[in-house]
Amino acid sequence: MRQRYLALLSVFASLPAMALTFQTRLESIEWKVEGDKFECRLAQPITDFGTGEFVRRAGEQATFRLKAYNPMLTGGSATLLAAAAPWQPGREDINLGSVKLGSGDVLFNSSQFQAGRLIGGLIEGRSPLVRHHSRDGRVSEVRLLPVRFNKAYADYQGCVAKLLPMNYEQVKQASVGFPGGGIELDAQAKAKLQVMLAFMKADPTVNHIELDGHSDNSGNRLTNRDLSRRRALAVMDYLKANGIAESQITLRFHGERYPLAPNTNNANRAKNRRVSVQLERVEPAPNPAPQVTSSASVSATS
Repeated sequence: MRQRYLALLSVFASLPAMALTFQTRLESIEWKVEGDKFECRLAQPITDFGTGEFVRRAGEQATFRLKAYNPMLTGGSATLLAAAAPWQPGREDINLGSVKLGSGDVLFNSSQFQAGRLIGGLIEGRSPLVRHHSRDGRVSEVRLLPVRFNKAYADYQGCVAKLLPMNYEQVKQASVGFPGGGIELDAQAKAKLQVMLAFMKADPTVNHIELDGHSDNSGNRLTNRDLSRRRALAVMDYLKANGIAESQITLRFHGERYPLAPNTNNANRAKNRRVSVQLERVEPAPNPAPQVTSSASVSATS
């Protein structure tokens, strides 16, 4: 390992004088792992610059981002590389393409593909490297080093294993179908609702559910409206049975008014027999008025 450190030092010492390189000294390198059920982060602080970090949100693959204390690299684009380790002669840098630089604290977010290649490179001993050419010909580089990466990556993987299956943007809307007609929830419908319930349990700020019942046009208008109401009530009853207070639910029913597809065949009519479910974050009123009852808000549209 000492030979590797010495090889790294010799390479960095030989960089052209015009290249300004930001990196942490070998003996000071550390990887930090932080996260919860919603997001995991694997980061290396970069001396006098900021932080390079991998971020993986629930329901997604990781991206790589570069954060700066000061906007030292601004405007235009930079090249992202998985730079070869100096102790592995014969290897070349892997060019992962360009990234567009912003002007805020976060200079860029890579694609998921680029981040995956960077992580694979770190496992092989490569360095994530960001290279920026300014208009006046100056070259600036920001480099993360693979020192002590494997232990931190194992901890990061442990965090990833505890992520929720979906994030808020992915889970906040769902369509619970009744493809066979009737008002009974099938296994697929219950599975969708269980994902939403798990997210609400993990994130108490998501505290309200909007239910909108729909039907196809098979029956008369009044029958269809009643079917859409009963389907929405079936979903509400399932949510209540799984710990959601009735006061957290708003229920509406629309009959056949808002089809997803033209009611011209059986397949389309099956799509239209549904309850739309939407999760929301609702801030409590500062001084709520006294309530006599605590019931769901129910409305019908004709």
